[in-house]
Amino acid sequence: MARFAFSDAPGDLIGAHLSTKGGLHTVFERATAINATALAMFAKNSNQWKGKTLTADDIRMFSEKRHVRPIVTHASYLINLATTNPEFHAKSIAAMIDELDRAEQLDAYGVVLHPGAHLGAGADAGLDQIARSLDRIHAALPAHRAVTLLETAAGQGTCLGCTFEELGRVMSIVDDKSRVGICIDTCHIFAAGYDIRTRDGYDRAMDEMEKHVGAENVGAFHINDSKKGVGSRVDRHEHIGKGELGLDAFAFVLNDPRFLRIPKLIETPKTVENVSDRKNLKLLRSLLQ
Repeated sequence: MARFAFSDAPGDLIGAHLSTKGGLHTVFERATAINATALAMFAKNSNQWKGKTLTADDIRMFSEKRHVRPIVTHASYLINLATTNPEFHAKSIAAMIDELDRAEQLDAYGVVLHPGAHLGAGADAGLDQIARSLDRIHAALPAHRAVTLLETAAGQGTCLGCTFEELGRVMSIVDDKSRVGICIDTCHIFAAGYDIRTRDGYDRAMDEMEKHVGAENVGAFHINDSKKGVGSRVDRHEHIGKGELGLDAFAFVLNDPRFLRIPKLIETPKTVENVSDRKNLKLLRSLLQ
């Protein structure tokens, strides 16, 4: 069984990335509105280096309103642990320390992180720098339990993590492997060239994942359809069943016994808040066998 499996959590562990507008605790009202049994959220503004300090009241209200156990936060989009810019790198490390600390205070089990872009330094140098950066981050938070979940990338530009081999490389050379896992985004792996629309294609992709990462290290899924075709290297999410992936791909993921108790979270367009999420989650649940 995957080390991140929530074997005793109620429900099917299907949910969405939800807004915290009005305060972090309001995420649970939105979770109720869409019948989410797991959720993702930002613990601070996603486009700023620093966020408001979490107060004791913030944490208390979050805890009191909480009725969903599996929660992951998503790190700021600004963070790039593979950057070649020393000042930017120092800011990225400090920001990721803050993200993990916020997750710990909110009792979220992990922080989803885009691995980063090497900006011309080359994949090997970039992957090594990500691992060494994570070592520094872990050393600054020696007692924290919240883990970093490296998200599969779509392959745009010099972004790293668009193959399971690259993610596995980081995990194999980071010092404390217990503090790192991965988050598989269905849109991203499809855009990166993993054609999971057929049983054979899905099995080949998961065989590669097993070889380089291991199913036990999968901590979450982002369940998104793709506006663009396989191998497009373009990250554009679409409503479930309205993009290029088709429904079979989602059925393969949802019914894969290796991942039954792993949270699966949509990041699909919110054309109408709550309504869109409810429709997408209802369709996904109809695929459960």
